[in-house]
Amino acid sequence: MKSDILNQIREHKEVLEATTQLAPIIKEVSEVIINALKNQKKVLLFGNGGSAADAQHIAAELTGRYKKERVALPAIALTTDTSAITAISNDYGYERLFERQLEAFCKKGDIAIGISTSGNSKNVIKGLLKAKELGGICISLSGNGGGEMKSISDYNLIIPSNNTPRIQEMHILIGHLICSLVDEAF
Repeated sequence: MKSDILNQIREHKEVLEATTQLAPIIKEVSEVIINALKNQKKVLLFGNGGSAADAQHIAAELTGRYKKERVALPAIALTTDTSAITAISNDYGYERLFERQLEAFCKKGDIAIGISTSGNSKNVIKGLLKAKELGGICISLSGNGGGEMKSISDYNLIIPSNNTPRIQEMHILIGHLICSLVDEAF
């Protein structure tokens, strides 16, 4: 048991070290988000399972605060409205869940952040495609080489791993790094 724990910690450290190569794109994405927020645009986040939890976590850091007192910022996790989730899934199918919500909320210049460890979640892909069609700026957080999301998004934060837990750990780290830079800007 102890060796399994140590192996997972070692693996985390290896993926963390490899993720440091993303620092320039994390900075660039943060600047894009800051610019959009300063221009009265909003951030829309979405994903499934653990990625849904990450979307909610990051949205809460932006609307509430990360570490510093600052103005509340418009960020919405599309994974929190159970009535919308169940109605849209029932009427249109689960694959169209985020597409329908983005059709309702995404305006030109808004930020759409799709989160999927595989990069191939159909509903996240359809959401990004709808955001792009509406003039949104698309950002992907993924792993596994980026999957299909890589070819859709304007900015890709692809964790260099195929291991879902390690990818998720880096996604929340990146979310916190972005929130830290947003804090500084506001």
